[in-house]
Formats: sequence, C-alpha cells, structure tokens
Amino acid sequence: MRCRFSKCLAVCLVLTNALVLWKIYKLLLGDEGLNVLHSQSSPPSSKPATKHISKQTTIVLRDFDLNENDVSGTVESFLKVFPNIQILIISNGNPYPPLQINYYMNRNVRSVNLAPSFDTPYLFNPLSLIKTPYVLFVPDSTRIIHRQVIQMMINALRNDTGSIVAIPYSLNRNLTCLNVEIVPKDWTIKFYKSGHPRECAFVTGKHAILVELNTLYKLNNPFILPHPHSLYLLTSLLNIKVKILQHLQFHDGKSIFYSHHAQRLKSKSDKLHLKHLYESFGIKKATSETGVSESFGCSRDTPRCFGSIINYTPSYIYEGKQTPPCCLQNLRITAKHVFAILEEAGIRYWLEGASLLGAMRYGDIIPWDYDIDVGFNRDDLSRCLWLKRAKTKPVTDSKGFVWEKAIEGNFYRVLYSKVNRIYVNLFPFYQKNGTMVKDNWFTSQVNTDFPDHYLHPMASIEFIGRTVPCPNNIRDFLEYKFSPGIIEDGKIPDFKSKFT
Repeated sequence: MRCRFSKCLAVCLVLTNALVLWKIYKLLLGDEGLNVLHSQSSPPSSKPATKHISKQTTIVLRDFDLNENDVSGTVESFLKVFPNIQILIISNGNPYPPLQINYYMNRNVRSVNLAPSFDTPYLFNPLSLIKTPYVLFVPDSTRIIHRQVIQMMINALRNDTGSIVAIPYSLNRNLTCLNVEIVPKDWTIKFYKSGHPRECAFVTGKHAILVELNTLYKLNNPFILPHPHSLYLLTSLLNIKVKILQHLQFHDGKSIFYSHHAQRLKSKSDKLHLKHLYESFGIKKATSETGVSESFGCSRDTPRCFGSIINYTPSYIYEGKQTPPCCLQNLRITAKHVFAILEEAGIRYWLEGASLLGAMRYGDIIPWDYDIDVGFNRDDLSRCLWLKRAKTKPVTDSKGFVWEKAIEGNFYRVLYSKVNRIYVNLFPFYQKNGTMVKDNWFTSQVNTDFPDHYLHPMASIEFIGRTVPCPNNIRDFLEYKFSPGIIEDGKIPDFKSKFT
C-alpha cells in the first residue's frame, strides 16, 4: 500500500515538473515571452503588457494581380512566424492559377471575392470578418522575418491613437510623404509634398500600413482599388495622419512581372483602377506634386459629365458642385473654334448673356455655367457655310464639331462632338427701328431685345484666354438684360432666369 502511494506521488511530481517546463517553454518562445524579454531590455512602461499579436492583428492583402502574384508566398511567410494569425485575402475576382493555400489546414486564412456572381450571395462589408483591434495591410510579395516588427508598429500606433503607421520595404527605403487637397465642389484633387518627411496624409512607394479597426469603420469603403491609394483619400478627408517608421521594415518577396507584356498589363490595370476610383469619388482632374494635371472626366469620345438640364438647372447644382473642369475646358475649346470660324467668315458677333457676365467677373466662363452664349447679326448668316447647312440638318465640320439648329427655337448650336454634346449657343439678332430683335425663341434674359447703340461701335473683352467682341458700355448692357448690380453679385443666381 505504501509502495503504491509512493509511486503515485512520484508520477504527480513528474507531471507537475513537465507542466512547469512546458509553460516556461511557451513563455520564452511565444509572443508572451517576446514581451517579457522586450520589457527586460526596455524602460518600464505605464501601459499594460501587450496581448498576443495573433489576437490583436489581422493581415489583409488587397491590391494584387489576379494572374501574376506572390500571395501564396506572402501568406506562407506570415504563417511561419504567426501560425494562428488571421489573414484576409480580398480580391475582385478569382485568382488564376488558383492560390497555393490549404484553407482547410489553415482555417485562420480566408479569401473573399468581391466580384458579383450569380451563384454566390452578396457579401456584406468585409470589415465584419475582422475581429482584431488592428489591421495590417501588406502589399503583394511581402516577407516578414522578425515578429518584433508588428509589435513595434502596434506600440507606435498605441502612442498615437487615431493615426496610421507605415513602414517601408528593404528595396524601397525612401518613401514619399505627401499631403492631398480634395475639393469636391470643383471635382479636383491636388497632391503636394509634405513639410514633414515622416508625417503626412498620403504615402507613395511600396510600404505596409497598420491602422485601427475603429478607424476603418469611419470610412465609406476602405477596400476600393487601387489600394492603399483609396484608403488615403478617405482618411485625408478625416484629417488622419500617416506616421512613417523608417527604422522598421518588411522584406521583399519573389519578383513578379518579369516580361514587358506583364508590365504593360499591370500598368494598364492600375490606370483603369485609378480611373474607376476617381469616377466613384467624383474626381475629374488630378494634379500631381510636380504640377502635372491629368483629366479623368469626359472627352470628345465620351458623353458629357451631366445629363439633361431641367429648368435651366444642371444636376450637379443640387450636389453643391460647380461645372466639371473637363466640361469647362471642352466649352473653351468649342468656343475658340466657333470664334475662329465666325471671324473667318466675316460674321459680326458678340458675347452675350451669362458668358459676358462671366467675362466681366472672371475673364472666363462662370464656374457653374454649362454653355456659352454668343449673339450675331442674322444678316451675316449666309456668309458661314456651316450655319447655312445647319438650317436643314445637323452637319459636322472638318474638325469634328457639330453645327445644328436648336429644337427650342430659331437659333443654332455648335456641339463639341456627336457624343459629347457640350455646346455654344448662337443667337441671331437683326435690327428693327433702332432695336436688336430676334425671332421666336424660348423666353429668357439672354434673348431680350436691346437698343442697337450697344453695338455701335462694338467693344472687346478678355474671355477664355483671348479677346472677344462684345457690346459697348458692358455694365449698362448687362444691367439692362438682367438687373442692377448683377456684376458685383457673385452669388449663384436663379437658374430659371437663365444666366447660369
């Protein structure tokens, strides 16, 4: 009996020792052990000990090519260091060839396809799949060597809650730190270099970013491509700053896009994603930090940026916006072409209505106007080949501009193109008993009869970068057409009165 008790006691002691040794082993090799070792070599902190990194952070891969990528290698790299960390792969289609990931063996890795599908239910916001307080966005072809990198990123973000932490890669140590100005009213975005090399609103170059989940929930859609370009645009509107940690880095993985063909496809895909992004954000013009501007709005081969105009009020007015910059530029191009044709034909013309008002106020088109108004002497109409032809049917001139008679009345329009129907109005007036009158048009101030002395002699004014004929005594002319003080009244006028 005594012998049996001694054996049981010995077995218990052995098991207890084994359990203690196992706990020590896990403490030293796990994230908890890392934190203990780190705390021994660092000054004491008033903050509580860091929790297990795998329970704090979700790795997200968003921007990668569906046909040529290193996603599998990137996932494998993180799983070697953090076998239990949550990894979310988000794409807009199924990668081909399929990713070499065993989702059954690695249940903490999940792939989400945001592309519409007939046989797959619509997926709600991917944020609902993330349960950790921090999200680490990493680009394709990433390698992690030391787990301390993520821990130090977390520590930095804890010291500056509400910001974003970014770190470079081994082959791209010098990131560019930019600020961005988004003006929804003008449909524009402008980038410029930050005064601080490591704190800004927008970062370019290959880098990883750590952000709080709570921050992502404040954004409309933090997963739009191209990423993280879209993420920075959204966070900049909330004045969220990015902090670059130059002393940390991830490593580059396998090289991809070897061939020129693959590089061209990647470049084309990136430009397409950027175009779609700006379209969804209502951006028509982007200016880089070097001052180079790029248009993302309408062109001669695409419809104009707004649809039918009801009650003289374009749709963008209800959105609190001005005329898209591409439409204003296309209007300028069309007007300059019309002026050149009229002058070449010897037609007496002048700037009318809202366009003359814009010339007086800005030397340009009124920022919320959608057309240009020009008056001309009806007796000169036969001098212009295109106006004569347009009497019976629309005609396209040698430069691709369309001349047509308006369906609203006895006047003409010149369209930028058959597809992009931004236009210049041509209103024919003729002299009668000392007054410039018109035939039956739609009712508005622009076609109000006026004394002919305003055209004897005619004056000139700067408009859209050139000199254009106009009535003399412009102030009196505009106040006669509209109301006293119209030039100084810089407010958006009543569109129903048609001076846009």
